[in-house]
Amino acid sequence: MKYSIVICCLLQWCAFDLCNAQGKTHHFLLGYDVGLFDTNVVSTKARLLIDSNSIITVPESRKMPFGSTQATMSDENGNLIIATNGCWIADATGDTMLNGGGLNPSIYMKDWCDNTSGFPVLHANAILPFPADNSKYILFHHGWDAVTYWFNSYVPLFLYSSLIDISANSGKGEVMTNKKNIQIINDTLSQGIAACKHANGRDWWIVALKDSSDLIYTMLLTPNGIDTIFTQHLNVPFGFVNVWQPQFSPDGKKFSYTFTFPTPIPWPWFADVRIFDFDRCTGIFSNPFIIDISDTYPGMGSQFSSNSKYLYCATQQHLHQIDVATQTKTLVATNDTFYSPYFPFQTDFWSMYRAANGKIYISSGNGVIDMHVINEPDSAGLACDVQLHSLHLPCFQFRANVYHPNYYLGCDTSLGCPCLSSTSLTENGQHDFRFRVYPNPVVNNFVNIGYILPQNKNGILKLYDVNGKQLYSQGLPPWSNEQSIKLPKLANGIYNLRIESGGYFMSRNIVVMRE
Repeated sequence: MKYSIVICCLLQWCAFDLCNAQGKTHHFLLGYDVGLFDTNVVSTKARLLIDSNSIITVPESRKMPFGSTQATMSDENGNLIIATNGCWIADATGDTMLNGGGLNPSIYMKDWCDNTSGFPVLHANAILPFPADNSKYILFHHGWDAVTYWFNSYVPLFLYSSLIDISANSGKGEVMTNKKNIQIINDTLSQGIAACKHANGRDWWIVALKDSSDLIYTMLLTPNGIDTIFTQHLNVPFGFVNVWQPQFSPDGKKFSYTFTFPTPIPWPWFADVRIFDFDRCTGIFSNPFIIDISDTYPGMGSQFSSNSKYLYCATQQHLHQIDVATQTKTLVATNDTFYSPYFPFQTDFWSMYRAANGKIYISSGNGVIDMHVINEPDSAGLACDVQLHSLHLPCFQFRANVYHPNYYLGCDTSLGCPCLSSTSLTENGQHDFRFRVYPNPVVNNFVNIGYILPQNKNGILKLYDVNGKQLYSQGLPPWSNEQSIKLPKLANGIYNLRIESGGYFMSRNIVVMRE
């Protein structure tokens, strides 16, 4: 059965009531500039409009093409307001947002973006609402200075952020030039970014995996911006280049990614999926377990079910369901070598997207005009109902997969974090303390702080745990701007250091993590 409703071809980025539906995840954009003269396609581009009950396929003419990278943001009424393919940012009209060109500045990026359909790294972009400011969104994006390509994958070299004021330019948005292409990480990274709401319901955790390592970078986004970055060893075998779809479960309690690697001649492929517990309060990963999904084909994408009970993962030829609680796998589908629309465009398994209607849509590694659908992902075994190449598209679709974290995950006080407002600032911004903390994570209970107090004012430094309990304090003389402090012995976790002076305050999170 073909699950496709094709509506008349739209010639604009967004038209009338078709864009009026619910939620930030309403849009999945499809297609790139191929197939114009192919009688099997209606258009070169299209979009999926998805809400909790339906999916509509709409062919369209659109400026932005997509290869692998895609992030979108819709308002609560389902109107598309931001889209990016990793090369530039589009506004609600589909044209370049003010200051939205030139992401990831380098000659290599420019050459790639001038001649292709976008950045070729899966889940390389994530758009998040900025904490406590409804007019701002922040884009996290991979970039590179030189293209490293190895066994079907690219190695990103940087992680950047760019801040968007969606209220600017008559409501079409503006990328803030002083907050654009801010380099957060300069390192060789595996493919993909993942994000999860903090247990306080306001802030965000953002993670990226270091390539050829078991190291993970964890960043905390608060109303102050990125005020915490730390690394953790995951205690799993190293992942080399071919890491796919790092992601959090919808309930925020699990984290996973797929790893694949070619073994020596006769060249079968090794593939597994790694699953971890995640603490939304501290940002710490624990209890890794690994499930082998190896066959003669590379391991590819994965996706959690809406109820977080099952993780679907695939090689190019086989689709498995993993019961997260029992750590067991079930084969639920095998590629039937269907060509879409003709040889050599075969509908294998590639990346996966869990949509607002609860279904999971699976792209292929080839440019095809059909996608696979898991109709009942919350059901065990074959009851999940995998329908191969059942969503017929009006255009060719490559590997592009939109990345939407769970924007609606609420606070969880059972983890020890208080709920915080998502709409009000916690800092008094009338004095710039230029507060910095190092090293972070803290080593041997010693931490250095730098700051500037209001003129001729004493200050006080306070340390709080995640429950808001004060653990330590000391005075800061008016003439001081640097201190080396020995903190009390602390358990692993995240703590808050706060400077108060002259009626103002500023805080920074620190991480204590003992090996």
